[in-house]
Amino acid sequence: MKEEYLKQAQRAIPNVNILINLVSRRVKQLNRGSKPLINSLERLEPEDIALREIIEGRISYELYEVSKKNVIDQYSSLET
Repeated sequence: MKEEYLKQAQRAIPNVNILINLVSRRVKQLNRGSKPLINSLERLEPEDIALREIIEGRISYELYEVSKKNVIDQYSSLET
């Protein structure tokens, strides 16, 4: 993994945990045959491709917020 790409990706996604999860999921997709969302003249490892995709804004994420009410409602529906 190229250090330069990692630093640039951290500017786009400052939360390290989210960045790690995003890169990990994208690497799995690439290893399973998904096509890269970027063009590169150099041969890159899947980790570097995922980081470049993040840097170039080709990959985004959305946080899912869980409210206590939703959790209680879902739990209640399991009991009946």
